[in-house]
Amino acid sequence: MNQPIIRTFSHHYRQKYGVPVGKIPIDTGMICPNREKGGCIFCRPASFTPGYLDGTDDYLTQIERGKNTILKGRFSKYFAYFQQETCTAVPVDSFLPALSVILEDPDCIGLILSTRPDYVNDDLLEPLASLIFEKKKECLFELGLQTVHDKSLQLLNRNHSYHDFTNCVHRIKGYGKFEIGVHLIFGIPKENEEEMLVSVDKVCKLGINALKLHHLQVIRGTELEKMYQHNQFSPFTLDGYLEFLQKALVRIPSDITIHRLWATSHPELLVAPRWDILATHLSQKLQKKLQHNGLFQGSANLR
Repeated sequence: MNQPIIRTFSHHYRQKYGVPVGKIPIDTGMICPNREKGGCIFCRPASFTPGYLDGTDDYLTQIERGKNTILKGRFSKYFAYFQQETCTAVPVDSFLPALSVILEDPDCIGLILSTRPDYVNDDLLEPLASLIFEKKKECLFELGLQTVHDKSLQLLNRNHSYHDFTNCVHRIKGYGKFEIGVHLIFGIPKENEEEMLVSVDKVCKLGINALKLHHLQVIRGTELEKMYQHNQFSPFTLDGYLEFLQKALVRIPSDITIHRLWATSHPELLVAPRWDILATHLSQKLQKKLQHNGLFQGSANLR
């Protein structure tokens, strides 16, 4: 079999560029607009913010610090990764020139813009498409969807619909210069396994390029924690999640790059589930299960 068991971020970009490729997170300092509407019930940015990151620093300072703390000579190339909050809410007249400067770095192969589907406007897409073409770099829009089910989006207080998401995908694709990635969360209260797999199937049929998959985590100080303390749902067990991932991965086309398969949060803020296992060991367990069962990403599509 020529293809990997899972087309991971590291495999895909090493294959594409011939060298290891990393990500340097950048914080714009912009607060997510959804906070003004109560915010997502699962979200607390402190739970996933790298310790070295400071949104008051300029972008180039953050990149230099990221090179020293993350790349450390292990990665020859990198993506400037706007992971924090909702980066596309930053005014275009200040955001675009900053992106242009970042892309001047020959080691930067492009941008990953993590954002909400209701905050991607044509006044950014049009000039950004021209910039990406001019600089001959990549740009991936990483859209936080979480689920295709509007009842769940309402429960999570996302304040956008699945229609908002598909509209955003079609507009981004219309420029022909961008790739599209999607965040999905598994284990949302009141969603069953079939509904989670429907989310996988629907987004894959949109012709996306990447997926970031997370199991739902309960973070201290969130509305979700209150639901958990009142026994309104049970998060995935380790074995339960690995079993579910096998069912999901076989449905995902083999040319979609998997950027992540589980969530990671600062231990002092994580309430549940606490699996106490390193991500590398988790990956090894999943790979062994897939191999044992003769499964691989996209294998269900070959039957």
